[in-house]
Amino acid sequence: MKVVINACHGGFSLSAEAKQAYLAKKGMTQPVSEFFDRDLDRDDPVLVAVVEELGTAADTHVSELRVVEIPDDVEWQIEEYDGSEWVAEKHRTWC
Repeated sequence: MKVVINACHGGFSLSAEAKQAYLAKKGMTQPVSEFFDRDLDRDDPVLVAVVEELGTAADTHVSELRVVEIPDDVEWQIEEYDGSEWVAEKHRTWC
């Protein structure tokens, strides 16, 4: 399975070009300015394809997007510190 993460401090965001490509591939007609990329499923095959196809053109001044491959059977979540993200296997935590 492939998952898109942000690999630098700042936060996950797509460039205008990447948003436009995503919307076009999905057949959506909403304006780029009204598209909220933070709500995307990070394992969305269209999102993965856009990031792979555009490479660094999918990045913004606060994001450096990367596609990470993980085993299909892993229950995963995205964790982050100061906007820099990684994929972690889900587990139980108590405080």
